Amino acid sequence: MALRYDLGEVITAMVTPFDKEKSVDYTSLEKISKHLINQSTDAIVVAGTTGESPTLTHEEEHEILYCVKSTVSGQCKVIMGAGSNSTDTAVASSKKAQELGADAILSVVPYYNKPSQQGLKEHFGAIAKSVDLPIILYNIPGRSVIDMAPETIAFLAKEYPNIVAVKQSNPNLDLISEIRMLAPDDFAIYSGDDSLTLPMLALGAYGVVSVASHVVGKEIKSMIHNFKSGQVIPASNMHKILYPLFKKIFMAPNPTPIKALLSKMGLMENFVRRPLVELDEQARLELLECLNEVLSKTENK
Repeated sequence: MALRYDLGEVITAMVTPFDKEKSVDYTSLEKISKHLINQSTDAIVVAGTTGESPTLTHEEEHEILYCVKSTVSGQCKVIMGAGSNSTDTAVASSKKAQELGADAILSVVPYYNKPSQQGLKEHFGAIAKSVDLPIILYNIPGRSVIDMAPETIAFLAKEYPNIVAVKQSNPNLDLISEIRMLAPDDFAIYSGDDSLTLPMLALGAYGVVSVASHVVGKEIKSMIHNFKSGQVIPASNMHKILYPLFKKIFMAPNPTPIKALLSKMGLMENFVRRPLVELDEQARLELLECLNEVLSKTENK
């Protein structure tokens, strides 16, 4: 069965580059956007966690969306991080994303105020009724404390046709099986963790919302395509090659490591906004060494 809305298999949760004054660096933003297209990204998430959304103003989020949309010029979809732990704010942000031409929105489980499952149904229901855009639910209990239950995800998928997918950032793989059994077949499941992409594919996931795809997007796309075409051993071999990098880019709070790598590649300066802090030079060199080792192995595949 076809998906109710296909956002692609490799969605990159994009960084927000800053200059030395910690202002958004729009020149580097354009450069990274073009780089991601060359890395086989199907869609880009702007103003998500990897984009340091907690430190962005709404005005910056809107400018970032406009810049990336203009740069990619239809070559890939652009998804706006429009979630909030206030339902009214999430609705307003979703409406603004639609007004500004986002292709879809990513909406996170409300954090800090710890709503019930009924509260989650009402929160996401209000968002879904406020816009026509496709919505990806974002379940990440490590950051939001609350875990959205498979039954809640399935309810939302059945009740609201524009809730089209979930980004599942929970390492409990049994939950993937439960979502797949309860939700409609045309509802997409995305891994929210690079290292769990392959096992989640085996349980019915469609793709990944990735951080590593900033630097190994083509390789991740190859792994997914091999698995879906029945080439399980090549897919497994690629997973094993990429796995050390998948873990290394979370050696410090995201997006600090991936920004350090992108700076070493000359795509941006190595700045994050506080309270995050930049990696030191030794850690940056270790990351670059890991990436180069991974890429040298993929060249032989």
